Amino acid sequence: MNEFKNPWTTKTIESVYDNSWIEVEHHEVITPAGTEGIYGKVKMKNLAIAVIPLDEELNTWLVGQYRYTIGSYSWELPMGGGPHGIDPLESAKRELKEETGILAKEWKFLMKIHTSNCITDETGLVYVAKELTFGETSFDDTEQIKIRKLPFKKVVEMVENGEITDSITVGAVLLLSREYDQ
Repeated sequence: MNEFKNPWTTKTIESVYDNSWIEVEHHEVITPAGTEGIYGKVKMKNLAIAVIPLDEELNTWLVGQYRYTIGSYSWELPMGGGPHGIDPLESAKRELKEETGILAKEWKFLMKIHTSNCITDETGLVYVAKELTFGETSFDDTEQIKIRKLPFKKVVEMVENGEITDSITVGAVLLLSREYDQ
């Protein structure tokens, strides 16, 4: 058996909801077991772009905001949507500036992540930003953001203690912590 061959057969796809950020599709399928089935897919209209800003002392910045979908407050990396077809690095620079006021001279791609690949096609991309300068934020109308400057080591502890649960932040912080032996 070829483990990379798609075992699903798509019979029909119907868009059942659409807004500026997502489209929800209803799929009628033949399952890998050969039975009739359904599948729901959330198609994201943007890439998820996140940034770990690091200064010379290995401090970083988190943004906190109430997340409507999970009904609780969340501390996470500066992040936002990057339109498909636009250079993701340009989106990362825009999001870092909007949410923290930070500009960076040095940028490094860190990782690609799929956030919940059983129901959504969302792809997250994470960058590390260094050689920082500081300016003014410009939050979106839908954002009520708090900003925290913390040692990167403290952020690693927050992930390990379950204080940070955002999947992109968790994955990126743990991956980068290996580089800094945190």
